[in-house]
Amino acid sequence: MARRLVRPLGGIAKSLLLQQQPYPVIFNLSRNYISEMRREAFEGNILRLLRYEIRYELERSPPSQPIGEFDSFIIDERPGEQWIKLNKKFEENEEIKVEVTMFDASVPVNKGNDASVADDVQLHITMIVNVFKGEGNDVLEFVCSAWPNSIEIRKVYMRGQNGVVDQPYVGPPFKELDDELQDSLYDFLETRGINDEFCVFLHRYMKNKDKLEFIRWMEKAKSFMERK
Repeated sequence: MARRLVRPLGGIAKSLLLQQQPYPVIFNLSRNYISEMRREAFEGNILRLLRYEIRYELERSPPSQPIGEFDSFIIDERPGEQWIKLNKKFEENEEIKVEVTMFDASVPVNKGNDASVADDVQLHITMIVNVFKGEGNDVLEFVCSAWPNSIEIRKVYMRGQNGVVDQPYVGPPFKELDDELQDSLYDFLETRGINDEFCVFLHRYMKNKDKLEFIRWMEKAKSFMERK
């Protein structure tokens, strides 16, 4: 009698019983938990490294607060960008605007037997100098290289104030100009404060800005990783 009561389960009953099994749910919960743990561990490691790097940079050689003026030039630091802008008035009707990149290239240094040369490379900064004389007049533009302790004029343009070169002919390469004319153009910039000393300042300023921007970048990344 008891044996007759214990019958094999039918197809529908088997399906219902399998649906009630907790194993797939437990497996999914475990997998999600492990994935979450891995993600938190991964992000936690990134946060740890960012905090360490920020602390290291601030303790080893903390950046200075950017100055807002140099030799009558007003400096626009442009936080978060890879360039700065400087402006000054010169005499009665002249305005000088300078746009300067952060370090954008380098060249190897031939030390020879000079042990006093510490750096293996010379860092390069591109500098564009615009000289304005009154409203509506053409602009004299110099494209220069600012080396660690010297200035090099690469090109001289005449263009309109809208930023577009007016004439198709933009002049010969600077080094093909007469030597006396080259010297006169260097003197022209020198009189307006664009000289070797200015380049020394720019390299010092950009080294500080490079460190500031690096720390700002890490701070932003840290804030992002800390969000839940």
